[in-house]
Amino acid sequence: MHERAGTRVALSSTMRRRVTGFALVIAGVVPTIGHAQTLPKLDIPLTYRATLLTGRSPVIVQPLDTGVDVLLQSVGGTLGRALPIIDARVAVVPNVALPTLAGSALVQRLALDRKTLGLMERTGPTIGATAVRQTLGYDGTGIGVAVIDSGITAWHDDLTDAAAPASQRVARFVDFVGGQTYPYDDYGHGTHVAGIIAGNGYDSSGARSGVAPGANLVVLKALDGSGSGRISDLIAALNYVVDHQGELNIRVVNLSIGAGVYESYNSDVLAQATRRVVEQGVVVVSAAGNNGHTSSGQTQYGGITSPGNAPWVLTVGAASHMGTIDRADDVVASFSSRGPTRYDDAAKPDVVAPGVGIESLSVPNSQLSSTYSAYLLNGTIATAFPPYLSLTGTSMATPVVTGTVALMLQANPALTPNAVKAIVQYTAQPYAGYDALTEGAGFLDAAGAVALAQYFANPTGAFPSAATWSAQIIWGNQRVRGGRPMPGTNAWRLDTTWGAARTASGATVVWGVECTTSSCDGNRGPPPAAWGATCSDATCNSVTWGNDSNNVVWAQQCGGSDCSGQTWSTGDSQTVVWGTSADQTVVWGTSDSETVVWGTSCGHDCDPVIWNR
Repeated sequence: MHERAGTRVALSSTMRRRVTGFALVIAGVVPTIGHAQTLPKLDIPLTYRATLLTGRSPVIVQPLDTGVDVLLQSVGGTLGRALPIIDARVAVVPNVALPTLAGSALVQRLALDRKTLGLMERTGPTIGATAVRQTLGYDGTGIGVAVIDSGITAWHDDLTDAAAPASQRVARFVDFVGGQTYPYDDYGHGTHVAGIIAGNGYDSSGARSGVAPGANLVVLKALDGSGSGRISDLIAALNYVVDHQGELNIRVVNLSIGAGVYESYNSDVLAQATRRVVEQGVVVVSAAGNNGHTSSGQTQYGGITSPGNAPWVLTVGAASHMGTIDRADDVVASFSSRGPTRYDDAAKPDVVAPGVGIESLSVPNSQLSSTYSAYLLNGTIATAFPPYLSLTGTSMATPVVTGTVALMLQANPALTPNAVKAIVQYTAQPYAGYDALTEGAGFLDAAGAVALAQYFANPTGAFPSAATWSAQIIWGNQRVRGGRPMPGTNAWRLDTTWGAARTASGATVVWGVECTTSSCDGNRGPPPAAWGATCSDATCNSVTWGNDSNNVVWAQQCGGSDCSGQTWSTGDSQTVVWGTSADQTVVWGTSDSETVVWGTSCGHDCDPVIWNR
C-alpha cells in the first residue's frame, strides 16, 4: 500500500511480517526471547518458531553445501533455489526440526525467508535533473539500471526506445516469482518506479519524464500481484545482477523495498547480499522506510529498514517539493524513516529526495491503479487509459536518487559506489531545523552531484561549488566537513566499508580531503592535506574524527559531551524519545495502527517499553 500525505493507513498483522515497497514500509521487530541464547544460529523470528511443535517455515540456510542439503532432507525439509551470492540455500523445514538444524556442525546460519511487499513533472526541475539534461547533456544513456520490484508493463509510450521507437527500452526482464518470460506488472509498483528513473514523458509531451530517460532498464520481478514476495526472491535477483553486470552494464540497483531489522547488518542475509553487489562496483540505492511517525503523528526515530540500514547502501528518505519547483519550500516528509539503525546505531538516511505526490507511469488493471484510481492522471495526448499515477512514499524518492546516480555514472564511469555516495552527500543541501538522522547530509541536488562527478573525471580547472552544498559527508556516525573529497584515496575503494576506520588490508582510511578552512580540525595545510580516521579504541571498532560534536548519532544531541545515559532524541512532547547511548537502555520497536510497542537492547531481562497505549 501507499501512504498519501495526510492519510493514516491501518496495518494488518500480516503486513507487518512482510518486506514492503516503501510507499508503506514496516520495521517489523519482535521482542527478544530467552531461547535466543541457546540457539545462536537462528535469527530472532526462527528462534520463536523453534518453540512451536507444528507448522513449517521457509528458511535461508548457510552454507550452500551438499551435506547441508542432505541434512535438510533428512529432517523433512524441501529444498528450494540456491543463492550463491550469499552461499546459501532456500528450503522449507518443519519448525520442530529447527533446533536440530541449529545444533548441527554443518550449519552456520539459518534465517527466516521473510515476506516482502512492494514499499513527475515537478521532480526533475526541483532536484536539477532537467538542468543536467539541458546544460550538460547527460540522460543516463548506456547505463544499465536494475529495478528489483513487481515487474514492468509490457507496453507504455513513455518506455519506448528513441533509437527504435517500435520497441521498449527494457534491456532484460526476468521473473523470479512466476517464471514468465514476457514483461508484466500485475501490482503496478515496479512500473511506477521505473518511470521515475527512466520514463521519457511521451504521453505528457515530456513534462513527466524520468530523471535519466536514456538509461537501460533491467527489470527483475521479485514481488507478485499483491506486492508480496520473499527476501530469497530479492537475493536471487541481486545474484542475477552480479552474474550479468558486465553483459548489461548494470551500474546501479534500485530497491524501493525493505524488510524489518532483526539483527545487525553484518549478519542479515539481505544486507549481506547487497554488500556482494557493491563489492562488484554496483551502487545499491534503497528506501529508508516510512516509519517516521507514530499513528498519532508523533515523530519517531530509529525506523530505518533493511537493507537501507547497511552502510554500503545509499539510503534515501523522502521530501516534499510542495508542488513547486522552488527548493526553498521543500520539507522532509513526516513519514520518512529516521535513524539511527537498530542494533548498529548507525546514522541514516544518507540523503532525502522528493517522494510526495510523485507522478509516474500507471499500469491498466494493476492493483495500485485500481486501488488508487482517484490519483490516475491523463497526459497531453489521447490514450485508452490514464497513463500516469500519483503516489507517495520513500519508494518514490529512491528512484529519484537512482536516476541521478545513472547520470553521474554516465558523466564519470570510473566512480565507485563509495565515491558516488560521497558526492551525493557533499552536494546535498542541508535545511535548518533538521538533524542528520532526519535528512542525512541534506536534500538531493542532482545538478550539483553530476557536475562534481564530471569534474572528477578530469579534475582540471576550477573546483565546482555552490553555497547551498553541505560540503560534508556522514562517514559512519562522523560528520566530515570543511574540505574537498578526493576520490583517488582509499576511502572510495571497493574493499573499504563506508564508515570503517581501516581498509580491508588494515590501512587507516583516508578520505583525502583537501582542507580549505580551519574546520579541518588541525589538519589544515598546503593542499592537498590528506586526512582520515583515527581509532577511539584499541581494536579500531569506532571512528574518531575531530571532536565529539561531529558524532551525529549521540554527541550532537548532548552538545558535544559523551551522552552517557542521556537521551539523544528531544524531550518535545511531540517526539517519541527512545534511545540513550548506554547499551542497556536503548529502546527499539515497531508500530501497529494503534499502539507502538517497543523492545529494548538488553534482552529478556529488560521490561518492554510501551508507547501510545
